Amino acid sequence: MTPSDAPDNRRSDGSESRRSDSADSRGSDPADSRWSDLDRPPLNAAALRRALLRPGGLWTSLKVVASTGSTNTDLARRADALEEGAILVAEEQSAGRGRLDRQWTAPPRSGLFFSVLLKPAEVPVERWGWLPLLAGVATAAAVARAAGVDTALKWPNDLLVTVGGEERKAGGILAERAGRDGIVIGLGINVTLRAGELPVPAAGSLALAGAASTDRDTLLRAVLRSLEGWYTDWRAAGGDPAACRLQETYAAGCATLGRRVRAELPGDRTISGEAVAIDGDGRLVLATADGVQEPVGAGDIVHLRPA
Repeated sequence: MTPSDAPDNRRSDGSESRRSDSADSRGSDPADSRWSDLDRPPLNAAALRRALLRPGGLWTSLKVVASTGSTNTDLARRADALEEGAILVAEEQSAGRGRLDRQWTAPPRSGLFFSVLLKPAEVPVERWGWLPLLAGVATAAAVARAAGVDTALKWPNDLLVTVGGEERKAGGILAERAGRDGIVIGLGINVTLRAGELPVPAAGSLALAGAASTDRDTLLRAVLRSLEGWYTDWRAAGGDPAACRLQETYAAGCATLGRRVRAELPGDRTISGEAVAIDGDGRLVLATADGVQEPVGAGDIVHLRPA
């Protein structure tokens, strides 16, 4: 049985059995014991459910699994059978993916690796492209508040922290269409990774950025509550990013704006220029040396150092 096929463990009255909570949060292998790594205890699935699942709220189910390939893949596979607001969290991912199909790996319990299922039927599909940016705003605000670290966003969906005076990527967001009417938003945040565990030199973690708290239960609750608030306002505004202040808030927290950047686009095309704005479609607008303002909707952005 794959993690995505496992039973939800919620009874019809919304409660969960004590046995399922234990299996969710700790697994059955002795190596997954709560005491196998005192610096990295497992998430408390029962407490997370009590804190996040409530009548009338966005979040409708929450499952924590010890390990899986990709929470996005698992949740997308069952999108049509699940209610909006399903949450799948993994203590470890063996095939996590970032943008451009880049691999995302980290030691077990060293971060937050989770996906949520959204079904914004009342919002025009052409505005769904704002959802990964919305998730970035919600995550950056929650992490700054709960962990006590300065955060910024690199367009479109990287979470940046400062380690040793340098910008480092500590998190990423991946949005994918799922089923008939859904979209899965996957988030990965490096929480307690040590310097020797970083996958690439440009990576960072909340711990390395001097976080006041690295309690993953607290962080996950904060991110999901922030995401619920922003999503509710965005949906109520019909997805209009200006009406719900998403566009201006993203721009205010975007480290890419005002910088010289190189956009590496599909088809081996590149554009260099100053990032001057986020337009109404969530695209990054570059002012090139030719005096042209060109919007970029997809691609890899490289922050260039000042000359």
